[in-house]
Amino acid sequence: MVTLLIYDIADDKVRGKVAEVCLDYGLQRIQYSSFLGEMSRNRQGEIMLKLKRVIGQVEANVQIFPLCEKDLALRKQIVVKPREEK
Repeated sequence: MVTLLIYDIADDKVRGKVAEVCLDYGLQRIQYSSFLGEMSRNRQGEIMLKLKRVIGQVEANVQIFPLCEKDLALRKQIVVKPREEK
């Protein structure tokens, strides 16, 4: 199932470690603190346990949203990439 994982963490070091865990689990970064990818319910629980250990006592807000294919198909996005300098 497609999963959206978002987080808000002020501590730079912890935030970087959380991003590494997301990438290790095969999620793709779609914004600075947002990741998207295929993840079973078991893997969702597993990553949340791992993130809880990584975060420790640092103030954080991590949320996972399972998305059905129908809802994902309705997604709209605007992506503007910076121009290459000549």
